[in-house]
Amino acid sequence: MKKVLTAVLLFHLVAGLLILGFWEREEHAEAWNSGAGTEEAPEEDVKKIAITFDDGPHPSYTEQLLDGLRERGVHATFFVTGEHAELHPDIIRRMQEEGHLVGNHTYSHLQLTKSNREVFKEELIKTNDILEEITGEEVQYVRPPYGSWDKSFEKELNMFPVLWNVDPLDWCSGNVSRIVEKIVSKTGENDIILMHDYYDTSVTAALQAIDELQEKGYTFVTVEEILFD
Repeated sequence: MKKVLTAVLLFHLVAGLLILGFWEREEHAEAWNSGAGTEEAPEEDVKKIAITFDDGPHPSYTEQLLDGLRERGVHATFFVTGEHAELHPDIIRRMQEEGHLVGNHTYSHLQLTKSNREVFKEELIKTNDILEEITGEEVQYVRPPYGSWDKSFEKELNMFPVLWNVDPLDWCSGNVSRIVEKIVSKTGENDIILMHDYYDTSVTAALQAIDELQEKGYTFVTVEEILFD
């Protein structure tokens, strides 16, 4: 009789444990399906690109461009010449106030050659001084005209050169649609676009290209986020 009672008790104990385990598995399954107790899925990576503008500021075209960038929530990088910055310090201040990065494009758009190294260096220093007086900030980035550069300047002046990946040749074309097509078709993640804010067609094309690239999911950032992120 005792053996029978022991067997019955053992049966109920095992059955109870199995039922308890079943309900625990059901609760875990419900929690998993409902998302409870799980980490949120990571957001998709941001596709960053940078758009840059050389040669300005222009007294009217750059203002139009800044209006368009503000409407779109876009930050750009402007490589300005010292002579134009001197003429339009209010535009330089607006660039800074609206979150754009201001860089050096020499004083007179001088191309570096083997024979003018010291003159080129003097133009960089002069433009730095002009921009620092206007903005109150040290200038760290330079866009050397035509891409001609001497790496020793990086240590001498503590400046970083910024070149480009996408060049739609906007400065020599009045065809807005063609400029836009070149930008949109050639631009990929982490690219740096070269444009100019000294031509009305360039400003129009830049804003149209920005609209199309934003629709493709790209986020515009200043060049430092491309170079050092």
